[in-house]
Amino acid sequence: MSDSAHHHATEEAHTGPIKNPKQLLMAVLFGFLAPILIIVGLVSYVVAGLKPSGSAQGDSMALYGVSQEAREREVAERIRKVGSIEIRDANRPLATGEAVFKAQCAACHGSPGIPGAPHFGDAAGWGPRIGQGYATLLEHALKGKGAMPPQGGGDFEDVEIGRAVVYMANSGGAKFDEPQRPAAAEAPAEGAAAAAPAEAAPKQ
Repeated sequence: MSDSAHHHATEEAHTGPIKNPKQLLMAVLFGFLAPILIIVGLVSYVVAGLKPSGSAQGDSMALYGVSQEAREREVAERIRKVGSIEIRDANRPLATGEAVFKAQCAACHGSPGIPGAPHFGDAAGWGPRIGQGYATLLEHALKGKGAMPPQGGGDFEDVEIGRAVVYMANSGGAKFDEPQRPAAAEAPAEGAAAAAPAEAAPKQ
């Protein structure tokens, strides 16, 4: 092999795919544009992925005849705060034990109820529990025990849950007194009423 042929073969082996300035310019532009296009594509994919959930759901709701009001209620339910403050009327009459039982306890403690829960009027089921005392039964009802979830903090005051406990336990043979609202809330009001005439009296 002659020197010129050897030199030509060596030169071809050492050269890359870019052979002129035009190819170099194209490679540089592609090197900059390709990542930008990829990023733009990813961003549009993510943004498009967020939109369809609401719009597709709205379309499906419209398809099945769900009103705009129902959609707004559902959105409000989804975005409502986890914690909330509930102001109750302390002067409203207490619910009876029977009413609380029917509203909140009958599903498990009624008939047929669930296995393991003492049913209403079942003296054998309530007997051992009655022996633990009213305070223990009330604590179990408010804070939960075993498979029973806590019943306190719901639609009824603790004293109303206590009335339901008494109603159920008494149906099984207990002789518990029905609890009333504590008088502590009424005492300051009476004290304030008594203090008002004293303040109104002329000073000597």
